[in-house]
Amino acid sequence: ISCTLLHITFPKIDCLLQKFGPVFIQEPDDAIFPLDSDEKKVVMHCEARGNPPPTYSWYINGTEVDSDADYRYSFIDGNLIIANASEITDFGKYQCKAVNSFGTVLSRDALLQFASFSPKTRGGVSVREGQGVVLICTPPPHSPEIIYSWVFNEFPSFVAEDSRRFISQDTGNLYISKVQPSDVGSYICLVKNTVTNAKVLSPPTPLTLKTDGVMGEYEPKIEVHFPTSVLAAKGVIVRLECFALGNPVPTITWRKINGNIPKKARLRKSQAVLEIPNIQLEDSGTYECKAENPRGGTAFKGHLQVYTLPQWVRMINDTQMDSGEKLQWECKATGRPRPTYRWLRNGLPLTPQGRLEIVNGELTVHKVQQTDSGMYQCVAENKYGAIYSNAELKILVLDFNKVYLMRVIATLGKDVSLECKPRASPKPRITWKRGDRRIQPNKRIMLLRNNTLKIVNSSRADEGNYVCRAENQLGSAEMTAILWVKEAMRVVLSPSRVEVTVGESVVLSCKATHDTSLDVAFQWFFNQRPINFQHDGGHFEYIQTQSSTVDLMIRSILLKHAGKYGCRAQTSADTVFAEAELLVRGPPGPPGVVIVEEITDTTATLSWTRGLDNHSPISTYNLQARSPFSLGWQTVKTDPDPVTGDLESAMAVELNPWVEYEFRVVASNAIGTGDPSAPSRGVRTKEAVPSVAPANVSGGNGRRHELVISWEPVSEEFQNGEGFGYIVAFRANGTRGWKEKMVTSADSTMYKYRDETFPPLTPFEVKVGVYNNKGDGPFSKVVIIHSAEGEPREAPSDVKAYSISSSEIRVTWKPPNPGPGKPRGYEVSYWKDMEQEESGKKQRTVKNETSMVLTGLEGNSVYLITVKGFNSIGQGPASAAVTAKTRKAPPAQSPTNLMWIQEGNNVSLSWDPVKAKDNESDVIGYMVMTLWKNIKGRGHNQVTRTINPSTMLSLPEGGTYIIEVRALSEGGEGAVSSQVRVVTSSGKLGAGFSPLTTSEIQSLCTGCVLFVAILSPALN
Repeated sequence: ISCTLLHITFPKIDCLLQKFGPVFIQEPDDAIFPLDSDEKKVVMHCEARGNPPPTYSWYINGTEVDSDADYRYSFIDGNLIIANASEITDFGKYQCKAVNSFGTVLSRDALLQFASFSPKTRGGVSVREGQGVVLICTPPPHSPEIIYSWVFNEFPSFVAEDSRRFISQDTGNLYISKVQPSDVGSYICLVKNTVTNAKVLSPPTPLTLKTDGVMGEYEPKIEVHFPTSVLAAKGVIVRLECFALGNPVPTITWRKINGNIPKKARLRKSQAVLEIPNIQLEDSGTYECKAENPRGGTAFKGHLQVYTLPQWVRMINDTQMDSGEKLQWECKATGRPRPTYRWLRNGLPLTPQGRLEIVNGELTVHKVQQTDSGMYQCVAENKYGAIYSNAELKILVLDFNKVYLMRVIATLGKDVSLECKPRASPKPRITWKRGDRRIQPNKRIMLLRNNTLKIVNSSRADEGNYVCRAENQLGSAEMTAILWVKEAMRVVLSPSRVEVTVGESVVLSCKATHDTSLDVAFQWFFNQRPINFQHDGGHFEYIQTQSSTVDLMIRSILLKHAGKYGCRAQTSADTVFAEAELLVRGPPGPPGVVIVEEITDTTATLSWTRGLDNHSPISTYNLQARSPFSLGWQTVKTDPDPVTGDLESAMAVELNPWVEYEFRVVASNAIGTGDPSAPSRGVRTKEAVPSVAPANVSGGNGRRHELVISWEPVSEEFQNGEGFGYIVAFRANGTRGWKEKMVTSADSTMYKYRDETFPPLTPFEVKVGVYNNKGDGPFSKVVIIHSAEGEPREAPSDVKAYSISSSEIRVTWKPPNPGPGKPRGYEVSYWKDMEQEESGKKQRTVKNETSMVLTGLEGNSVYLITVKGFNSIGQGPASAAVTAKTRKAPPAQSPTNLMWIQEGNNVSLSWDPVKAKDNESDVIGYMVMTLWKNIKGRGHNQVTRTINPSTMLSLPEGGTYIIEVRALSEGGEGAVSSQVRVVTSSGKLGAGFSPLTTSEIQSLCTGCVLFVAILSPALN
């Protein structure tokens, strides 16, 4: 194809690629890099299209990145790669710049942050029972958001949040409004990074109870709350926290000053968190949380302000203009605070001067010139963010001339339009001709204002060449259009209407009749949208049966597949569209909005609107309820039962009083059960007298003259109203009148009654009832509970003590007479004569034994010994002190001058006698230990006792023998002699004094000590 004249070009058919400035495909996004990541590289993405292809550069905090000066920075296409990223040098705002010969554009800013963790240590906390406490998490430095939880005693036992315990996701701290004995233990704060999923456990914080009394009731104190001013971006989820310490446990309520809390808001964590999803401008305002208990109340207020990032309402578009024309661009954005505007050309700021005017988002350039060409950007920004709108301005200039050829195929009997839209400056004059003759418009051939030639009711006679000629004072250009007229195409889609049931399959067939000289292409549509066979291949399959026929297979049909299916057949001359309708029978759709019409203490009257029956009549409705105490949604009993498909209201019955419920409705038909309706708003049933008595009433223990009564508290689900408490009734067995005591805390599990007049283990009849503001409820069954038996009242008897060695004394005793205060164990105190009892030592029996061996004593010393009983209440009186004297220490001198003589397989061994010193026990004999080990490492030992300083040993087996001698005395075993080492082979002896290693002796001497212990008493 040769080219046209001078500067007039026809854009309809480009024989050269279009040239244009850079346009971003991908701009950098905010990123958070974990410092503990194994991958030490950060990638900031940037990609733009343009012709010629753009080049890129990057800016960090406004300074251009120089990859030559810093090896850590490198570029791959438009992406910036940062190796060995550092928070100190690399934290900040990043911006990408794309440049080609047509202009420059700047990307939006992207913030690079770093996530890091470094836990700190903390100490223990001690409070009184009933007091509130805050356990500090002290989270490590971090970015971005983290999730807090607390481990109790050991992982993975987590603290469960309820009305008494709360974990703040703002501070990370654990708040316990009223401490109970069950709270005593070790607490560990667990911090989880939501970006890296890394977990960090803090050092443990021990929580203990003080022993100086129980904390009385006190009014609430709000310990954690949302800020006085809360800023939130439009569309996010806002969570306001409020939790108080107090005794009894405070209740939290919320309200919006001068308005209503949004209906979409939800109360979480026993009302300690007000959660508002998808926050909007109208949700702004002052919110108040209030904490109350019977002792008083307190409140906190804070203002919620919603802001919005800038969002485009009007953007600028690529524009082509003639030299000398006036350019007017306007960009407009919404946002809160209201955005301001600035303009860039090729990445540089524009200021009003000369031909250029800027008023907010409006840019005007008078009498545009070639130098005004380039990439323009309108930037709308407020303090929360900035957005960019990009456009290219082209000024038309002289171009090489081109000749264009266009082929047009029309359908017989239909209208056809031949367009002629040259690009030219100044504006050209247009003429049309057919062959050599200029076309004169008539009723069937018309020249439209936009220079398009329109032929009405085309026929074969209209086929041929049509030429569009454009001229101005600078030159001319021509475009030739070749027109062919073909027969119209017909399309049949069958079946035109079909009904199926969910799960079935169907085939739709589309057949086209057309001019055989033209190729036909088919496309399937569902509800006017093209079917994506790759994405929906599990259900849809395209089947080409013939060149002019295609099928659509729809498998495993779902309800969502019901609708209009279209087949479009297209040739270069014609396009025909045919539709068929598919009806799908299936389970009903969800019913409409569920409204609670009336509420009582145990019933709720509900109404709803019918949902889609999906071409199968609704047979029944199922009513479901959810409360803070249920495991998800539960089916409730109804009146009437069943609820038939023609009804749109029913009553839920047998609900629990004073419980907040949400309700939903599920419809069923012959095909199945459908999806549930949306939940109703939460409603609370009316108050009623309690109907559930405490369970597992028991007791016992306690101090002398105390009656301890305990029970399992009644769940909040069954308290049926405010002012819930317990009535503890008891009477001595065999008496008439009941004593009744009120326990006002719903969390209480114990009551103690003290009376000096009743003796230990007095049996009482006990029952525990319930009450609330509506009245008294039932009592539990009567159980027998005994008053405390108290600590032991008598000392053990017949205490005896005698020495068994120089460092041991055995003590025995008899338990006190049976009666109240039975000991659960015994404590033995002992101290040396001439010392104070307070300076002595104490040992307790493991269980209820009546003997003990005292060890680690000094030899030849007199000890005083007492025994007392103890139980869970306390200690009883001590026995009278008895004395025992430890034996003298065994001789410190070891046997010396060991001699041996071979006599066949026997060895005769002798040594010098050991003489005890005055402060040592007399020698009563000797112990000879023989250790044998063969070449395979196996061995055994033998112990021989003798009262003489000599003995005869039998060594029948080959191997190595080690012989040692010790003196025996009443004070125990004396020091060991030096070793005699005898090596034998087949009964032949050889000897030498070569000691074995310690490990060799230990491996050979298993059981030696036991053997000696058996022999020793015989030597006493």
